Amino acid sequence: MTPFAKREYEIWINSLQAGELRSLLEKASENELEDAFYRELEFGTAGLRGILGAGTNRMNLPVVARATQGLSDCIIQDNAQQRGVCIGYDSRNMSAEFAQCAADVLSSRGIKVFIFNSLRSVPQLSFTLRNLGCVAGIMITASHNPAAYNGYKVYWEDGGQIGPELAARIMKCIEAHPYFGESAMRRNEIITTLTEADDEPYYEATSSLLTYKDLIRSNGSEFSIVYTPLHGAGYIPVTTLLCRAGITNLHVVKEQIVPDGNFPTVKVPNPEDPGAYRLAIELAKKTDSDCILATDPDSDRLGVAVRKPDGEFMLLTGNQIGAILIKHILNTRESMGTLPNDGIVVKSIVSTWLADAICAKYGVECVSVPTGFRFISQIIEQCSQANGNEFLFGFEESCGFLSGGFARDKDAVLASLLICEVCVCCLDKGITLYDYLQDIYKEYGYYMERTVAYSFEGKEGMEKIASIMKGFLENPPHSIAERRVTSVEDYTTLRGKNDCGEFDIAFEKMNMLRLICEENMWVCVRPSGTEPKIKFYVGVRGDSMDAAEALAEAAHSELKERTL
Repeated sequence: MTPFAKREYEIWINSLQAGELRSLLEKASENELEDAFYRELEFGTAGLRGILGAGTNRMNLPVVARATQGLSDCIIQDNAQQRGVCIGYDSRNMSAEFAQCAADVLSSRGIKVFIFNSLRSVPQLSFTLRNLGCVAGIMITASHNPAAYNGYKVYWEDGGQIGPELAARIMKCIEAHPYFGESAMRRNEIITTLTEADDEPYYEATSSLLTYKDLIRSNGSEFSIVYTPLHGAGYIPVTTLLCRAGITNLHVVKEQIVPDGNFPTVKVPNPEDPGAYRLAIELAKKTDSDCILATDPDSDRLGVAVRKPDGEFMLLTGNQIGAILIKHILNTRESMGTLPNDGIVVKSIVSTWLADAICAKYGVECVSVPTGFRFISQIIEQCSQANGNEFLFGFEESCGFLSGGFARDKDAVLASLLICEVCVCCLDKGITLYDYLQDIYKEYGYYMERTVAYSFEGKEGMEKIASIMKGFLENPPHSIAERRVTSVEDYTTLRGKNDCGEFDIAFEKMNMLRLICEENMWVCVRPSGTEPKIKFYVGVRGDSMDAAEALAEAAHSELKERTL
Protein backbone atom coordinates (compact mmCIF):
# COMPACT_ATOMS: atom_id res chain seq x y z
CA MET A 1 0.00 0.00 0.00
CA THR A 2 1.01 3.61 -0.45
CA PRO A 3 2.24 5.40 2.71
CA PHE A 4 -1.03 7.35 2.95
CA ALA A 5 -3.15 4.22 2.58
CA LYS A 6 -1.07 2.31 5.11
CA ARG A 7 -1.21 5.12 7.67
CA GLU A 8 -4.96 5.56 7.35
CA TYR A 9 -5.57 1.81 7.48
CA GLU A 10 -3.67 1.55 10.75
CA ILE A 11 -5.69 4.42 12.25
CA TRP A 12 -8.95 2.76 11.26
CA ILE A 13 -8.09 -0.77 12.36
CA ASN A 14 -6.90 0.54 15.74
CA SER A 15 -9.93 2.79 16.22
CA LEU A 16 -12.80 0.57 15.13
CA GLN A 17 -14.39 -1.68 17.69
CA ALA A 18 -15.81 -5.07 16.85
CA GLY A 19 -18.45 -4.62 14.16
CA GLU A 20 -19.16 -4.70 10.45
CA LEU A 21 -16.58 -2.12 9.37
CA ARG A 22 -13.76 -3.75 11.33
CA SER A 23 -14.76 -7.15 9.98
CA LEU A 24 -14.60 -5.80 6.42
CA LEU A 25 -11.07 -4.55 6.99
CA GLU A 26 -9.95 -7.82 8.53
CA LYS A 27 -11.22 -9.80 5.55
CA ALA A 28 -9.97 -7.44 2.83
CA SER A 29 -7.15 -8.29 0.44
CA GLU A 30 -4.12 -6.04 -0.09
CA ASN A 31 -5.62 -4.64 -3.31
CA GLU A 32 -8.97 -4.04 -1.64
CA LEU A 33 -7.32 -2.17 1.20
CA GLU A 34 -5.32 -0.06 -1.22
CA ASP A 35 -8.49 0.97 -3.06
CA ALA A 36 -10.32 1.64 0.22
CA PHE A 37 -7.58 3.92 1.59
CA TYR A 38 -5.54 5.32 -1.29
CA ARG A 39 -7.48 8.60 -1.10
CA GLU A 40 -10.27 10.37 0.75
CA LEU A 41 -13.65 10.75 -0.89
CA GLU A 42 -13.63 14.13 -2.57
CA PHE A 43 -16.18 16.60 -1.23
CA GLY A 44 -17.39 18.68 -4.17
CA THR A 45 -20.46 20.46 -5.42
CA ALA A 46 -22.30 17.12 -5.40
CA GLY A 47 -21.09 16.41 -1.85
CA LEU A 48 -19.75 12.92 -1.26
CA ARG A 49 -20.47 9.76 -3.22
CA GLY A 50 -18.82 6.36 -3.05
CA ILE A 51 -19.08 2.63 -2.50
CA LEU A 52 -20.37 1.52 0.90
CA GLY A 53 -17.68 -0.01 3.05
CA ALA A 54 -14.77 0.66 5.40
CA GLY A 55 -12.08 3.18 4.55
CA THR A 56 -11.44 6.79 3.64
CA ASN A 57 -12.48 6.12 0.02
CA ARG A 58 -15.80 4.57 1.07
CA MET A 59 -19.17 5.75 2.39
CA ASN A 60 -19.56 4.86 6.06
CA LEU A 61 -20.53 6.39 9.40
CA PRO A 62 -17.08 7.85 10.25
CA VAL A 63 -16.93 9.56 6.83
CA VAL A 64 -20.46 10.95 7.21
CA ALA A 65 -19.82 12.15 10.78
CA ARG A 66 -16.59 13.88 9.75
CA ALA A 67 -18.28 15.57 6.77
CA THR A 68 -21.07 16.80 9.03
CA GLN A 69 -18.53 18.21 11.49
CA GLY A 70 -17.04 20.24 8.64
CA LEU A 71 -20.46 21.44 7.53
CA SER A 72 -21.27 22.36 11.13
CA ASP A 73 -18.13 24.52 11.32
CA CYS A 74 -19.31 26.57 8.32
CA ILE A 75 -22.80 27.03 9.76
CA ILE A 76 -21.40 28.12 13.11
CA GLN A 77 -18.99 30.53 11.41
CA ASP A 78 -22.04 32.10 9.74
CA ASN A 79 -23.92 32.19 13.06
CA ALA A 80 -26.79 30.29 11.43
CA GLN A 81 -27.35 27.55 14.03
CA GLN A 82 -30.91 28.67 14.75
CA ARG A 83 -31.95 28.55 11.10
CA GLY A 84 -31.21 24.86 11.08
CA VAL A 85 -30.55 22.09 8.57
CA CYS A 86 -33.17 19.94 6.84
CA ILE A 87 -32.23 16.27 6.35
CA GLY A 88 -33.76 13.84 3.86
CA TYR A 89 -32.83 10.35 2.71
CA ASP A 90 -33.85 7.80 0.12
CA SER A 91 -34.15 4.00 0.08
CA ARG A 92 -30.48 3.10 -0.28
CA ASN A 93 -28.70 0.86 2.18
CA MET A 94 -27.52 2.88 5.19
CA SER A 95 -29.41 6.02 4.10
CA ALA A 96 -31.49 6.20 7.29
CA GLU A 97 -28.43 5.50 9.46
CA PHE A 98 -26.37 8.20 7.71
CA ALA A 99 -29.24 10.68 8.12
CA GLN A 100 -29.46 9.98 11.87
CA CYS A 101 -25.68 10.28 12.16
CA ALA A 102 -25.82 13.72 10.53
CA ALA A 103 -28.64 14.75 12.88
CA ASP A 104 -26.61 13.61 15.88
CA VAL A 105 -23.55 15.63 14.88
CA LEU A 106 -25.45 18.78 13.95
CA SER A 107 -27.54 18.81 17.13
CA SER A 108 -24.46 18.11 19.29
CA ARG A 109 -22.97 21.30 17.85
CA GLY A 110 -26.10 23.30 18.77
CA ILE A 111 -27.53 23.41 15.24
CA LYS A 112 -31.27 22.92 14.79
CA VAL A 113 -32.28 19.89 12.78
CA PHE A 114 -35.42 19.14 10.77
CA ILE A 115 -35.38 15.47 9.70
CA PHE A 116 -38.04 13.59 7.77
CA ASN A 117 -39.66 10.62 9.48
CA SER A 118 -39.16 8.37 6.45
CA LEU A 119 -37.66 8.46 2.99
CA ARG A 120 -38.40 11.46 0.76
CA SER A 121 -37.47 12.66 -2.70
CA VAL A 122 -34.79 15.22 -3.55
CA PRO A 123 -37.33 17.87 -4.64
CA GLN A 124 -39.20 17.49 -1.34
CA LEU A 125 -35.95 18.11 0.54
CA SER A 126 -35.06 21.11 -1.63
CA PHE A 127 -38.55 22.62 -1.33
CA THR A 128 -38.88 22.02 2.40
CA LEU A 129 -35.55 23.56 3.40
CA ARG A 130 -36.59 26.70 1.50
CA ASN A 131 -40.07 26.62 3.01
CA LEU A 132 -38.66 26.33 6.54
CA GLY A 133 -36.00 28.99 5.98
CA CYS A 134 -33.15 26.58 6.74
CA VAL A 135 -29.57 27.57 6.06
CA ALA A 136 -28.75 24.19 4.51
CA GLY A 137 -30.02 20.75 3.63
CA ILE A 138 -28.53 17.27 3.50
CA MET A 139 -29.83 14.54 1.21
CA ILE A 140 -28.50 11.02 1.72
CA THR A 141 -28.59 9.47 -1.73
CA ALA A 142 -26.46 8.23 -4.60
CA SER A 143 -29.17 9.02 -7.12
CA HIS A 144 -29.27 6.32 -9.83
CA ASN A 145 -25.94 4.64 -9.05
CA PRO A 146 -25.77 0.85 -8.50
CA ALA A 147 -26.75 -0.61 -5.14
CA ALA A 148 -23.15 -0.63 -3.84
CA TYR A 149 -23.13 3.19 -3.66
CA ASN A 150 -24.46 5.87 -1.36
CA GLY A 151 -23.82 9.59 -1.05
CA TYR A 152 -24.16 12.80 0.94
CA LYS A 153 -25.44 15.84 -0.97
CA VAL A 154 -25.43 19.32 0.55
CA TYR A 155 -27.88 22.08 -0.37
CA TRP A 156 -27.74 25.70 0.68
CA GLU A 157 -30.39 28.22 1.65
CA ASP A 158 -31.63 28.84 -1.91
CA GLY A 159 -32.49 25.12 -2.18
CA GLY A 160 -29.84 24.38 -4.79
CA GLN A 161 -26.69 22.30 -4.50
CA ILE A 162 -23.67 24.16 -3.20
CA GLY A 163 -21.22 25.91 -5.52
CA PRO A 164 -17.47 25.33 -5.80
CA GLU A 165 -16.41 28.09 -3.39
CA LEU A 166 -18.67 26.84 -0.63
CA ALA A 167 -17.70 23.23 -1.36
CA ALA A 168 -14.03 24.16 -0.99
CA ARG A 169 -14.77 25.99 2.26
CA ILE A 170 -16.64 22.98 3.67
CA MET A 171 -13.87 20.64 2.51
CA LYS A 172 -11.26 22.75 4.32
CA CYS A 173 -13.31 22.49 7.50
CA ILE A 174 -13.74 18.73 7.05
CA GLU A 175 -10.00 18.25 6.75
CA ALA A 176 -9.54 19.82 10.20
CA HIS A 177 -11.46 16.94 11.82
CA PRO A 178 -10.27 13.36 12.47
CA TYR A 179 -12.34 10.34 11.51
CA PHE A 180 -12.29 9.17 15.11
CA GLY A 181 -12.13 10.79 18.51
CA GLU A 182 -15.09 13.18 18.38
CA SER A 183 -18.29 11.82 19.90
CA ALA A 184 -21.63 13.38 19.00
CA MET A 185 -24.00 13.87 21.93
CA ARG A 186 -27.42 14.02 20.30
CA ARG A 187 -29.69 16.84 21.56
CA ASN A 188 -33.27 15.78 20.93
CA GLU A 189 -34.67 19.10 22.10
CA ILE A 190 -33.41 20.86 18.96
CA ILE A 191 -34.38 18.09 16.54
CA THR A 192 -37.79 18.33 14.83
CA THR A 193 -39.22 15.30 13.06
CA LEU A 194 -41.06 16.19 9.84
CA THR A 195 -44.19 14.15 9.09
CA GLU A 196 -46.58 13.68 6.18
CA ALA A 197 -48.30 16.95 7.11
CA ASP A 198 -45.11 18.79 6.20
CA ASP A 199 -45.36 17.45 2.61
CA GLU A 200 -48.58 19.38 1.90
CA PRO A 201 -46.94 22.72 0.98
CA TYR A 202 -44.83 20.90 -1.64
CA TYR A 203 -47.88 19.08 -3.00
CA GLU A 204 -49.85 22.32 -3.23
CA ALA A 205 -47.07 24.22 -5.01
CA THR A 206 -46.43 21.38 -7.46
CA SER A 207 -50.11 20.94 -8.33
CA SER A 208 -50.39 24.66 -9.05
CA LEU A 209 -48.24 24.22 -12.16
CA LEU A 210 -50.91 22.22 -13.96
CA THR A 211 -52.82 24.26 -16.56
CA TYR A 212 -55.49 21.84 -17.78
CA LYS A 213 -56.84 20.76 -14.40
CA ASP A 214 -60.46 20.45 -15.55
CA LEU A 215 -59.48 18.44 -18.61
CA ILE A 216 -57.43 16.05 -16.46
CA ARG A 217 -60.30 15.60 -14.00
CA SER A 218 -62.76 14.82 -16.80
CA ASN A 219 -60.51 12.67 -19.01
CA GLY A 220 -57.79 11.48 -16.62
CA SER A 221 -59.55 8.22 -15.85
CA GLU A 222 -59.59 7.34 -19.56
CA PHE A 223 -55.82 7.52 -19.77
CA SER A 224 -54.04 4.35 -18.64
CA ILE A 225 -50.50 4.72 -17.39
CA VAL A 226 -47.87 2.54 -15.69
CA TYR A 227 -45.52 3.86 -13.03
CA THR A 228 -42.54 2.34 -11.26
CA PRO A 229 -40.58 3.93 -8.40
CA LEU A 230 -37.75 1.39 -8.91
CA HIS A 231 -37.72 0.59 -5.16
CA GLY A 232 -37.14 4.26 -4.34
CA ALA A 233 -38.69 7.34 -2.74
CA GLY A 234 -41.04 8.30 -5.56
CA TYR A 235 -43.98 6.01 -4.86
CA ILE A 236 -45.87 8.13 -2.30
CA PRO A 237 -45.37 11.63 -3.81
CA VAL A 238 -45.88 10.57 -7.43
CA THR A 239 -49.01 8.48 -6.86
CA THR A 240 -50.43 11.04 -4.42
CA LEU A 241 -50.18 13.92 -6.88
CA LEU A 242 -51.30 11.94 -9.93
CA CYS A 243 -54.38 10.61 -8.14
CA ARG A 244 -55.24 14.03 -6.72
CA ALA A 245 -55.02 15.51 -10.21
CA GLY A 246 -57.39 12.88 -11.61
CA ILE A 247 -55.02 10.34 -13.14
CA THR A 248 -56.82 7.43 -11.51
CA ASN A 249 -56.21 4.71 -14.11
CA LEU A 250 -52.74 4.32 -12.68
CA HIS A 251 -50.96 0.96 -12.54
CA VAL A 252 -47.90 0.66 -10.31
CA VAL A 253 -45.37 -2.15 -10.72
CA LYS A 254 -46.02 -3.97 -7.45
CA GLU A 255 -42.66 -5.77 -7.43
CA GLN A 256 -40.90 -2.39 -7.34
CA ILE A 257 -43.08 -0.49 -4.85
CA VAL A 258 -41.34 -1.52 -1.63
CA PRO A 259 -38.20 0.58 -0.92
CA ASP A 260 -35.17 -1.68 -1.13
CA GLY A 261 -31.56 -0.50 -1.32
CA ASN A 262 -30.52 -3.74 -2.99
CA PHE A 263 -32.78 -2.98 -5.96
CA PRO A 264 -33.44 -6.71 -6.51
CA THR A 265 -35.44 -6.43 -9.75
CA VAL A 266 -33.00 -4.26 -11.74
CA LYS A 267 -29.30 -4.20 -12.50
CA VAL A 268 -29.17 -0.47 -11.79
CA PRO A 269 -32.10 1.72 -10.65
CA ASN A 270 -31.57 4.15 -13.51
CA PRO A 271 -34.58 5.38 -15.52
CA GLU A 272 -32.21 5.94 -18.46
CA ASP A 273 -31.45 2.18 -18.56
CA PRO A 274 -33.78 0.17 -20.84
CA GLY A 275 -33.26 -2.86 -18.59
CA ALA A 276 -35.07 -1.10 -15.75
CA TYR A 277 -38.35 -1.23 -17.69
CA ARG A 278 -38.81 -4.99 -18.12
CA LEU A 279 -41.51 -5.38 -15.47
CA ALA A 280 -43.13 -2.06 -16.36
CA ILE A 281 -43.45 -3.01 -20.02
CA GLU A 282 -45.00 -6.34 -19.07
CA LEU A 283 -47.58 -4.51 -16.96
CA ALA A 284 -48.21 -1.88 -19.64
CA LYS A 285 -49.04 -4.57 -22.18
CA LYS A 286 -51.41 -6.28 -19.74
CA THR A 287 -53.20 -3.01 -18.93
CA ASP A 288 -53.16 -1.61 -22.48
CA SER A 289 -51.24 1.45 -21.32
CA ASP A 290 -49.53 3.76 -23.80
CA CYS A 291 -47.08 5.42 -21.41
CA ILE A 292 -44.67 4.31 -18.67
CA LEU A 293 -43.10 6.55 -16.04
CA ALA A 294 -40.07 5.58 -13.93
CA THR A 295 -38.30 7.52 -11.19
CA ASP A 296 -34.88 6.81 -9.70
CA PRO A 297 -34.29 6.10 -5.96
CA ASP A 298 -34.27 9.76 -4.87
CA SER A 299 -36.91 10.69 -7.46
CA ASP A 300 -35.05 13.56 -9.06
CA ARG A 301 -34.84 11.90 -12.49
CA LEU A 302 -37.78 10.82 -14.63
CA GLY A 303 -37.74 8.25 -17.41
CA VAL A 304 -40.57 7.84 -19.92
CA ALA A 305 -41.36 5.02 -22.33
CA VAL A 306 -44.09 5.34 -24.98
CA ARG A 307 -45.95 2.82 -27.10
CA LYS A 308 -45.16 3.02 -30.81
CA PRO A 309 -47.66 2.30 -33.59
CA ASP A 310 -46.34 -1.28 -33.82
CA GLY A 311 -47.28 -1.88 -30.19
CA GLU A 312 -43.72 -1.99 -28.85
CA PHE A 313 -42.37 0.51 -26.35
CA MET A 314 -39.67 3.11 -27.01
CA LEU A 315 -37.67 4.62 -24.16
CA LEU A 316 -37.46 8.37 -24.62
CA THR A 317 -34.19 10.16 -24.01
CA GLY A 318 -33.96 13.01 -21.54
CA ASN A 319 -33.60 15.34 -24.52
CA GLN A 320 -36.84 14.08 -26.05
CA ILE A 321 -38.73 14.45 -22.75
CA GLY A 322 -37.29 17.93 -22.36
CA ALA A 323 -38.38 18.91 -25.89
CA ILE A 324 -41.90 17.60 -25.27
CA LEU A 325 -42.26 19.56 -22.02
CA ILE A 326 -40.80 22.76 -23.49
CA LYS A 327 -43.16 22.60 -26.47
CA HIS A 328 -46.14 21.92 -24.20
CA ILE A 329 -45.35 24.72 -21.75
CA LEU A 330 -44.54 27.36 -24.35
CA ASN A 331 -47.46 26.47 -26.62
CA THR A 332 -49.87 26.46 -23.67
CA ARG A 333 -48.64 29.81 -22.36
CA GLU A 334 -48.84 31.36 -25.83
CA SER A 335 -52.36 30.08 -26.51
CA MET A 336 -53.55 31.45 -23.17
CA GLY A 337 -51.81 34.77 -23.65
CA THR A 338 -49.55 34.30 -20.63
CA LEU A 339 -46.23 33.76 -22.39
CA PRO A 340 -43.94 36.45 -20.92
CA ASN A 341 -41.70 38.65 -23.04
CA ASP A 342 -38.81 37.94 -20.68
CA GLY A 343 -39.34 34.19 -20.21
CA ILE A 344 -36.35 31.87 -20.31
CA VAL A 345 -35.65 28.17 -20.65
CA VAL A 346 -32.40 26.83 -19.22
CA LYS A 347 -30.56 23.69 -20.30
CA SER A 348 -27.16 22.15 -19.78
CA ILE A 349 -24.52 22.63 -22.42
CA VAL A 350 -24.62 18.93 -23.35
CA SER A 351 -28.38 18.95 -23.98
CA THR A 352 -30.20 19.06 -27.32
CA TRP A 353 -30.16 21.99 -29.69
CA LEU A 354 -33.81 21.14 -30.44
CA ALA A 355 -34.64 23.11 -27.29
CA ASP A 356 -33.04 26.20 -28.85
CA ALA A 357 -35.07 25.74 -32.03
CA ILE A 358 -38.38 25.44 -30.14
CA CYS A 359 -37.63 28.45 -27.96
CA ALA A 360 -36.65 30.54 -30.98
CA LYS A 361 -40.09 30.02 -32.54
CA TYR A 362 -41.83 31.31 -29.42
CA GLY A 363 -39.42 34.20 -28.91
CA VAL A 364 -38.12 32.73 -25.65
CA GLU A 365 -34.46 32.93 -24.66
CA CYS A 366 -32.77 29.54 -24.27
CA VAL A 367 -29.80 29.70 -21.93
CA SER A 368 -27.08 27.03 -21.87
CA VAL A 369 -25.19 26.43 -18.63
CA PRO A 370 -22.44 24.03 -17.55
CA THR A 371 -23.39 20.48 -16.61
CA GLY A 372 -24.78 20.18 -13.11
CA PHE A 373 -28.27 21.24 -12.07
CA ARG A 374 -26.86 23.72 -9.55
CA PHE A 375 -26.16 26.06 -12.48
CA ILE A 376 -29.82 25.95 -13.47
CA SER A 377 -30.76 26.71 -9.86
CA GLN A 378 -28.40 29.71 -9.96
CA ILE A 379 -30.28 31.07 -12.97
CA ILE A 380 -33.59 30.54 -11.16
CA GLU A 381 -32.27 32.45 -8.16
CA GLN A 382 -31.19 35.34 -10.38
CA CYS A 383 -34.63 35.31 -12.02
CA SER A 384 -36.26 35.56 -8.59
CA GLN A 385 -34.56 38.88 -7.93
CA ALA A 386 -36.28 42.19 -8.67
CA ASN A 387 -36.73 42.84 -12.42
CA GLY A 388 -35.53 39.33 -13.17
CA ASN A 389 -36.63 37.17 -16.08
CA GLU A 390 -39.42 34.64 -15.64
CA PHE A 391 -38.06 31.12 -15.37
CA LEU A 392 -40.22 28.76 -17.43
CA PHE A 393 -38.39 25.45 -17.56
CA GLY A 394 -34.98 23.87 -16.99
CA PHE A 395 -33.59 20.49 -17.95
CA GLU A 396 -30.57 18.28 -18.39
CA GLU A 397 -30.21 15.50 -20.93
CA SER A 398 -29.75 13.05 -18.06
CA CYS A 399 -33.52 13.07 -17.38
CA GLY A 400 -33.57 16.01 -14.97
CA PHE A 401 -36.47 18.48 -15.31
CA LEU A 402 -37.85 21.43 -13.36
CA SER A 403 -40.50 24.11 -13.71
CA GLY A 404 -41.86 26.69 -11.32
CA GLY A 405 -38.69 27.05 -9.29
CA PHE A 406 -40.32 26.12 -5.95
CA ALA A 407 -37.67 23.43 -5.57
CA ARG A 408 -34.18 24.08 -6.90
CA ASP A 409 -33.10 20.65 -8.05
CA LYS A 410 -34.36 18.12 -10.56
CA ASP A 411 -37.94 17.13 -9.82
CA ALA A 412 -39.23 13.82 -11.19
CA VAL A 413 -42.44 14.14 -9.17
CA LEU A 414 -43.38 17.39 -10.91
CA ALA A 415 -42.18 16.07 -14.28
CA SER A 416 -44.43 13.01 -13.89
CA LEU A 417 -47.39 15.31 -13.35
CA LEU A 418 -46.55 17.47 -16.38
CA ILE A 419 -46.01 14.48 -18.68
CA CYS A 420 -49.41 13.14 -17.67
CA GLU A 421 -50.94 16.52 -18.50
CA VAL A 422 -49.37 16.33 -21.98
CA CYS A 423 -50.73 12.79 -22.41
CA VAL A 424 -54.26 13.84 -21.47
CA CYS A 425 -54.06 16.78 -23.89
CA CYS A 426 -52.90 14.37 -26.60
CA LEU A 427 -55.80 12.03 -25.80
CA ASP A 428 -58.19 14.95 -26.21
CA LYS A 429 -56.75 15.52 -29.71
CA GLY A 430 -56.85 11.85 -30.64
CA ILE A 431 -53.09 11.35 -30.71
CA THR A 432 -50.50 9.66 -28.49
CA LEU A 433 -47.38 11.02 -26.81
CA TYR A 434 -45.35 9.22 -29.49
CA ASP A 435 -47.31 11.12 -32.16
CA TYR A 436 -46.70 14.39 -30.33
CA LEU A 437 -42.94 13.81 -30.45
CA GLN A 438 -43.03 12.97 -34.17
CA ASP A 439 -44.93 16.20 -34.83
CA ILE A 440 -42.16 18.11 -33.07
CA TYR A 441 -39.54 16.51 -35.32
CA LYS A 442 -41.59 17.29 -38.44
CA GLU A 443 -41.83 20.93 -37.40
CA TYR A 444 -38.27 21.58 -36.19
CA GLY A 445 -36.08 18.91 -37.80
CA TYR A 446 -34.74 15.55 -36.74
CA TYR A 447 -32.40 16.28 -33.86
CA MET A 448 -30.72 13.25 -32.39
CA GLU A 449 -28.43 12.96 -29.36
CA ARG A 450 -26.55 9.98 -28.06
CA THR A 451 -24.56 9.68 -24.84
CA VAL A 452 -22.14 6.80 -24.32
CA ALA A 453 -20.29 6.28 -21.04
CA TYR A 454 -17.30 4.01 -20.43
CA SER A 455 -16.68 2.86 -16.85
CA PHE A 456 -13.25 2.31 -15.30
CA GLU A 457 -13.36 1.22 -11.67
CA GLY A 458 -10.85 1.78 -8.88
CA LYS A 459 -7.59 3.68 -8.75
CA GLU A 460 -6.38 2.39 -12.11
CA GLY A 461 -9.72 3.34 -13.62
CA MET A 462 -9.43 6.93 -12.41
CA GLU A 463 -5.96 7.13 -13.93
CA LYS A 464 -7.27 5.67 -17.21
CA ILE A 465 -10.06 8.27 -17.38
CA ALA A 466 -7.54 11.08 -16.77
CA SER A 467 -5.31 9.69 -19.53
CA ILE A 468 -8.17 9.52 -22.03
CA MET A 469 -9.21 13.07 -21.26
CA LYS A 470 -5.64 14.31 -21.57
CA GLY A 471 -5.40 12.69 -24.99
CA PHE A 472 -8.47 14.50 -26.28
CA LEU A 473 -7.38 17.82 -24.80
CA GLU A 474 -3.87 17.67 -26.25
CA ASN A 475 -4.84 16.20 -29.61
CA PRO A 476 -8.50 16.87 -30.49
CA PRO A 477 -9.78 15.36 -33.75
CA HIS A 478 -9.98 17.56 -36.86
CA SER A 479 -13.12 15.85 -38.09
CA ILE A 480 -15.75 13.47 -36.75
CA ALA A 481 -17.95 11.25 -38.94
CA GLU A 482 -16.68 13.23 -41.95
CA ARG A 483 -17.90 16.48 -40.42
CA ARG A 484 -15.13 19.09 -40.13
CA VAL A 485 -14.52 20.43 -36.62
CA THR A 486 -14.97 24.20 -36.86
CA SER A 487 -14.45 25.11 -33.22
CA VAL A 488 -12.60 23.51 -30.28
CA GLU A 489 -13.65 24.67 -26.81
CA ASP A 490 -11.37 23.51 -24.00
CA TYR A 491 -13.26 24.28 -20.82
CA THR A 492 -10.34 23.21 -18.63
CA THR A 493 -8.51 26.41 -19.59
CA LEU A 494 -11.09 28.57 -21.34
CA ARG A 495 -11.77 31.75 -19.37
CA GLY A 496 -14.43 34.31 -20.04
CA LYS A 497 -16.55 31.87 -22.03
CA ASN A 498 -20.20 32.56 -21.23
CA ASP A 499 -23.23 31.26 -23.13
CA CYS A 500 -25.61 32.68 -20.52
CA GLY A 501 -26.34 36.12 -21.93
CA GLU A 502 -26.78 38.61 -19.11
CA PHE A 503 -26.75 35.89 -16.46
CA ASP A 504 -23.76 35.53 -14.18
CA ILE A 505 -22.61 31.94 -14.68
CA ALA A 506 -18.89 31.16 -14.94
CA PHE A 507 -17.78 28.54 -17.44
CA GLU A 508 -14.27 28.36 -16.01
CA LYS A 509 -12.28 25.24 -15.19
CA MET A 510 -14.76 22.63 -16.33
CA ASN A 511 -13.22 19.26 -17.11
CA MET A 512 -14.82 19.14 -20.54
CA LEU A 513 -14.00 19.49 -24.21
CA ARG A 514 -16.63 20.59 -26.73
CA LEU A 515 -16.18 20.27 -30.48
CA ILE A 516 -18.49 22.18 -32.82
CA CYS A 517 -18.74 20.60 -36.27
CA GLU A 518 -20.27 21.48 -39.59
CA GLU A 519 -23.98 21.05 -40.28
CA ASN A 520 -25.45 21.33 -36.78
CA MET A 521 -23.28 18.69 -35.13
CA TRP A 522 -21.44 18.86 -31.81
CA VAL A 523 -19.47 16.53 -29.51
CA CYS A 524 -18.61 16.81 -25.82
CA VAL A 525 -16.08 14.73 -23.89
CA ARG A 526 -16.45 14.88 -20.10
CA PRO A 527 -15.47 12.68 -17.15
CA SER A 528 -18.41 12.20 -14.79
CA GLY A 529 -18.21 14.18 -11.57
CA THR A 530 -20.05 11.52 -9.55
CA GLU A 531 -19.23 8.17 -11.16
CA PRO A 532 -16.05 6.41 -12.43
CA LYS A 533 -16.99 7.08 -16.06
CA ILE A 534 -16.00 9.17 -19.02
CA LYS A 535 -18.92 10.34 -21.13
CA PHE A 536 -19.18 11.17 -24.82
CA TYR A 537 -22.10 13.31 -25.91
CA VAL A 538 -23.01 13.65 -29.58
CA GLY A 539 -25.70 15.91 -31.03
CA VAL A 540 -26.71 15.98 -34.70
CA ARG A 541 -29.51 17.19 -36.97
CA GLY A 542 -30.56 15.11 -39.95
CA ASP A 543 -33.06 15.20 -42.80
CA SER A 544 -34.70 12.10 -41.33
CA MET A 545 -34.51 10.12 -38.11
CA ASP A 546 -32.63 7.31 -39.85
CA ALA A 547 -30.05 9.76 -41.21
CA ALA A 548 -29.61 11.39 -37.81
CA GLU A 549 -29.21 8.04 -36.02
CA ALA A 550 -26.64 6.86 -38.58
CA LEU A 551 -24.59 10.02 -38.17
CA ALA A 552 -24.69 9.82 -34.37
CA GLU A 553 -23.63 6.17 -34.47
CA ALA A 554 -20.73 6.91 -36.84
CA ALA A 555 -19.51 9.65 -34.52
CA HIS A 556 -19.59 7.39 -31.48
CA SER A 557 -17.74 4.63 -33.33
CA GLU A 558 -14.86 7.01 -34.03
CA LEU A 559 -14.80 8.21 -30.43
CA LYS A 560 -14.79 4.62 -29.17
CA GLU A 561 -11.77 3.77 -31.32
CA ARG A 562 -9.83 6.62 -29.72
CA THR A 563 -10.89 5.56 -26.22
CA LEU A 564 -10.64 1.78 -26.18
